[in-house]
Amino acid sequence: MYIALRNHTTYSLCQGAIKIADLIDKAKSMQMPALAIMDSQNLFGALEFSSACKKAGIQPILGCEMMIDFNLLDSKNISNVDFTENLCKTPLIATSEEGYRNLMFLVSQSYLKRQNGIVPFVNFELLKQKSNGIIALSGGSEGLLGKLLLQGQDKQAQKILLEIKKIFNNNFYIEITRHGTKNEELIEEKLLQLAFENSLPIVATNDVYFLTPEMHEAQDILSCIYEGHSLVEENRKKNSPEQYFKNYEQFLELFKDLPEAIENSINIAKKCHTMAFERPPTLPKFSTEE
Repeated sequence: MYIALRNHTTYSLCQGAIKIADLIDKAKSMQMPALAIMDSQNLFGALEFSSACKKAGIQPILGCEMMIDFNLLDSKNISNVDFTENLCKTPLIATSEEGYRNLMFLVSQSYLKRQNGIVPFVNFELLKQKSNGIIALSGGSEGLLGKLLLQGQDKQAQKILLEIKKIFNNNFYIEITRHGTKNEELIEEKLLQLAFENSLPIVATNDVYFLTPEMHEAQDILSCIYEGHSLVEENRKKNSPEQYFKNYEQFLELFKDLPEAIENSINIAKKCHTMAFERPPTLPKFSTEE
């Protein structure tokens, strides 16, 4: 068994192509005891997901794929480069009620402090302050470590890894993804080496955007709408056809050489003990002359 930790639903607006009900039905058919959502820069689906999981007898795991500014760029040359190069995908998972509140705070701040033309993000300092009750994943080839290793900055990757380890302690996992991309192949050995040298756990994940292989084309069209590109353009971001919801046999075969990475997806689920509950509306109080 494995636990699917990185599932983008339709709440990943114009990116994810999976309805929450369909995602839960798929997990239930596979007898998956727990399931996570990892929508891009939001927790919009947390309540619907939690309620539906509860009815289905599945443990909900609430996560969010946030963009974090790790201040990778040289401030002296910042005018010459794209600021978004500073931003790294960082999957965060709430393990407790405190962690869920911290995650909601981070998401809210990312929108309140949003700059024009830049995706919602928070800086590394704020993440440090709100790290309690949160598990962080490295983000694969699009995460902080992946970016640094692809740029040949191995020493910088080691340096910042020690800082992240100090913040999250046993709640930081080096993520291994296998979607068949060249970047993943280039850095996998280095990621495993970093994990071994720093006594950090690894976790196998599949960054899911569509439910079945047949949905890849539809999701690609959705992505084009979001990015403002056309299908015929070659120089645009594309999701791999492998980013669908894999069953246990497919996942086990994919990571058969890293059984501990599969097992750690289950260990992460065991750490999570929170969900979103329905609450009465919080309405403002209006005073009258009477």
